[in-house]
Amino acid sequence: MTATLIPSRPPVDVFDVALYDLDGVVYLGPEPVAHAVETIRHTASRGLRPLYVTNNSSREPEEIAAQIRGFDVPCDPEQIVTSAQSVALLLRDLLEAGAPVLPVGGPGLRTALEQAGFRIVDSADDAPAAVVQGFAPDVSWRDLAEASYAIAAGARHVATNLDTSIPRDRGIAPGNGALVRAVVEATGVEPIASGKPLPEIFHQAAARVGARAPIAVGDRLDTDLEGARAAGIPGLLVLTGVTSARDAVLAPAHQRPALLATDLRGLLEHHPTPRAVEDGWWGCGTAVARVRDGGLELVDDPTGPQGPSDPQRLGQRPATVSRDGWRALCVAAWDAADRGAPLDPDDVPPLTVG
Repeated sequence: MTATLIPSRPPVDVFDVALYDLDGVVYLGPEPVAHAVETIRHTASRGLRPLYVTNNSSREPEEIAAQIRGFDVPCDPEQIVTSAQSVALLLRDLLEAGAPVLPVGGPGLRTALEQAGFRIVDSADDAPAAVVQGFAPDVSWRDLAEASYAIAAGARHVATNLDTSIPRDRGIAPGNGALVRAVVEATGVEPIASGKPLPEIFHQAAARVGARAPIAVGDRLDTDLEGARAAGIPGLLVLTGVTSARDAVLAPAHQRPALLATDLRGLLEHHPTPRAVEDGWWGCGTAVARVRDGGLELVDDPTGPQGPSDPQRLGQRPATVSRDGWRALCVAAWDAADRGAPLDPDDVPPLTVG
């Protein structure tokens, strides 16, 4: 697996469909993410069709589409691909048509299961064949207890996704994975899951619109970017949700983005070609970086007054770097990890990308 980023012209000129994550990419709670609205509109006008792929199973596609339209972005429900829809397809391979299913989640989950032909029940006493657990902000202890009773009695445990956290307008909150763990602690039964980072939801989304060259856009390494890699689709990481610039530097091989940007405007930017330089340096745009003696060294403007003979040694203090500097640090760190010399996370400081 390559350690480097994929070189690219502006993604809007390369790809035909953008598979956008929602929470942390398009919106945070009720509010749009900065620069998201104008970028989605502009890139769509240049041929990059938007499709929205979310692990949030609580809401109906119609409701999500209406929120996006409320930001003055054209959207219809067919452009929304939810983990509830994906898990319903998964259950078709596991259960007979019409089997009783106990959903723990929001109305979007119930609708997707009903449309897939399952019979919805609300109690463990109804002997459900499966418990399907998805995120909803009003899931209660009683809901989790009912799920536990059904699973202990033999029902399959299925989760729409295993996200441990979810970005909201007030900060980071517990996600579906945190609620799933409560049921696992009570039952000892690990669930099977749909949604990201499993590749099927990406394949389902791309097939829905006949995408020839899709790109996945997300804010999480462990779902959006890992799933994109598993699906064989290039992934663009943005820093508007959960993942930090530091997290990207330390990303394991199966979660590495193909492209890096601070926000969705990265779809309109040129992404420089990474290059190997002498003495272990890796360059990206106007910056070079390397791993030396277990630490990171960076020259953020090799054409300026600071040269490779006078690099900045990044210690534990927070550092501000350019976008090219961040990209160079990622490539250098990934190459070192692939060569069996990974960085000590304690030696990678918090990074602000200026």
